[in-house]
Amino acid sequence: MTLRIAIQMDPLERVNIDGDTTFALAEIAQARGAEIFVYGPADLSMSGKGRITAWARPAKVQRVRETPGIFGEYVRLDLASDVDVVLMRQDPPFDLAYITACHLLEAISGQTLVVNDPAGVRSSPEKIFPLMYHDLMPPTQVTRDKAVIDAFRDEYRDIIVKPLYGHGGAGVFRLTYEDPNLDSLLELFLSKSPEPVMVQAFLPAVSEGDKRIILIDGEPAGAINRKPKSGQVRSNLVVGGTAEATELSPADLRICEAIGPELRRRGLTLTGIDVIGGRLTEVNVTSPTGLQALKRLSGIDAAAKFWDVVQAKLAGA
Repeated sequence: MTLRIAIQMDPLERVNIDGDTTFALAEIAQARGAEIFVYGPADLSMSGKGRITAWARPAKVQRVRETPGIFGEYVRLDLASDVDVVLMRQDPPFDLAYITACHLLEAISGQTLVVNDPAGVRSSPEKIFPLMYHDLMPPTQVTRDKAVIDAFRDEYRDIIVKPLYGHGGAGVFRLTYEDPNLDSLLELFLSKSPEPVMVQAFLPAVSEGDKRIILIDGEPAGAINRKPKSGQVRSNLVVGGTAEATELSPADLRICEAIGPELRRRGLTLTGIDVIGGRLTEVNVTSPTGLQALKRLSGIDAAAKFWDVVQAKLAGA
């Protein structure tokens, strides 16, 4: 791979070399001969003539905990002409800074391959996008209207409340019908943010795990099952969930078959969907994780498959 790749990411110095997906993607690209640069979204600039640049560092990755990256001197990259691929991988929150980065990178569309496609990312909020496939989801409401939420809990009795643009399991609450904290929780959410919240019927199957299914260009590559701690409802690995090997069920495959064409249409080359008990709960498009756990548990190298697809896209451009 004789490519020049700019990776828009959180600081490489702080990555977990044993779990970070961006690190794994950079490692495979480097092994294939790519030249890698890293920068953060704050390093992007756009001139009045539409020139998009990044103040970036050449980098080599290594599996050394204290120093996962070795860096060269900063350079000013013209993202339309100096690199072949921009890998957009900074973590959420999906806020105005993230949306602005998407708009800036859209300006080089047709000149440099950006993955995931910034227009696709911008138009696919991770908890809203699945609502296109409501028949595959648990019962769900997105609202700020307390009367709607009260009626939803009256119907489903046991519910999950979570911020619409949260990530990593942060701010996810389970409220049974007898729980007196709904009013206080909504006051906290709605006073701190102008956005709606998402409420869903609780899925008891979460005790058996929350599958993270990795899709490459809309096709399932493999999955891990993330099991929550005993008595918990959040299975995210960053909050103490544990990963185990798993297979794709017929219900999982139906979900992938339903959403795959739209993922491809939107240029969402690397995605991670969350499925509980055969029900779709989230489509992760910003910086989906799980590739290292997938390889460790199943031997499936989704990072290698990702770069195979990227190279095919470049060859067909």
